[in-house]
Amino acid sequence: MKIEIQQLSDKDLESRGVSSWPIWEKEISRFDWHYAQMEECYLIEGQVVVETKDGGKVEFGQGDFVTFPEGLSCIWDIKAPVKKHYNFK
Repeated sequence: MKIEIQQLSDKDLESRGVSSWPIWEKEISRFDWHYAQMEECYLIEGQVVVETKDGGKVEFGQGDFVTFPEGLSCIWDIKAPVKKHYNFK
């Protein structure tokens, strides 16, 4: 299962309605997570390393648009406090 990281233009973010999505915030921490649905998110602040069960690591941060596939189990390792818009599909 692949985590997709993109750099979207302001126009693309606006066309997706990202600014109207809910905001989630979390302090520096490490925790297990499972995606029961696909999630799209846009990081306003923060730095994160996500470790997948197959041993892969993905790093992303402020300004990144990230898509997590349905069914993914992983570990979130938040290196700098996160503030993100998110949308489950």
